[in-house]
Amino acid sequence: MMDFAHWLPIVWAVILIAAISIYVVLDGFDLGIGMLFMTERDETRRNVMISTIAPVWDGNETWMVLGGAVLYGVFPGAYATLLPAFYLPIVLMLVALIFRGVAFEFRVMTKGTPRARHWDFGFMTGSAVAAFCQGAILGGVIQGVKVTNGAFSGGSLDWLTPFTILCGLSVMCGYALLGATWLVWRTTGGLEASCRHAAGRLAVGLFVGIVAVSFWTPLLHAPYLRRWTEWPNIAFVAPVPVLVVVLGLLLAASLRKGHSRVPFLCALGWFFLCLSGLGITVWPYAVPPTLSLWDVSSPPSSQFFQLVGTAILLPIILTYTVYSYHVFRGKVSDADGYH
Repeated sequence: MMDFAHWLPIVWAVILIAAISIYVVLDGFDLGIGMLFMTERDETRRNVMISTIAPVWDGNETWMVLGGAVLYGVFPGAYATLLPAFYLPIVLMLVALIFRGVAFEFRVMTKGTPRARHWDFGFMTGSAVAAFCQGAILGGVIQGVKVTNGAFSGGSLDWLTPFTILCGLSVMCGYALLGATWLVWRTTGGLEASCRHAAGRLAVGLFVGIVAVSFWTPLLHAPYLRRWTEWPNIAFVAPVPVLVVVLGLLLAASLRKGHSRVPFLCALGWFFLCLSGLGITVWPYAVPPTLSLWDVSSPPSSQFFQLVGTAILLPIILTYTVYSYHVFRGKVSDADGYH
């Protein structure tokens, strides 16, 4: 029983990381498309950009809900500690996502009128604020929160530091890169060419952000530094930065050679490596740098009960997600439209 109880939090940590990763993949590129609206003034091209995500965008937050449910049900100690630490950015993120969703629908209803520009602005602003808040929350978790007797004991603005601002801006740049490479894959003509050019510049910005965050993170806490510098740990973690460079070179080459799908896959690879690196850094903490997964997890019986339900529902969610993207696959032009 002890072995079973020990492994359950690890299984749930994998599920939580998978939910976050899928959310980043699916909602990342449509948040990125919202931010790319700032650089695209042509109404026809904006409509094409929207048409590439319109059939699927509103199902992407499913994975955020799953991640929140796992945190609440399986790691209640982490939920109770982290939520008060990040009330402000979480509320801002949720308001931005709601406003963005409203703007998404109302821009269609007002298409062709001057009011559509206002909803475009809402779509852009909501996307940018949500992306920044997600990066800032992630950075705040990495830098750690003040905990006394298992409860948050810091201030409401402790999360706002130069490190979290850097993380927020890096995530914004990364989501914009996902959006640009998605449009390279899904569009044609002048829009594809402009997104290909934008993807090259965004890739440079994201690479700079990855390097800056990677060098800063080990300096935050001594266990982080030991994880990346001591032997034999370094033999296991060294492939991560090497693969980041390799994928960067492949991304640049694929953009230059006119590939459609490879740039998007390379951008996804970068996000996967970043999440892997962060997981390596903070393991086994659920609330860095004090509370581990086992310190904040619910009773094994509760975890097992929830695992049974998740094992049934997760394949169903994955199936309809994959099917919806399969149905709406292919290039989109200005002659196509979802609404």
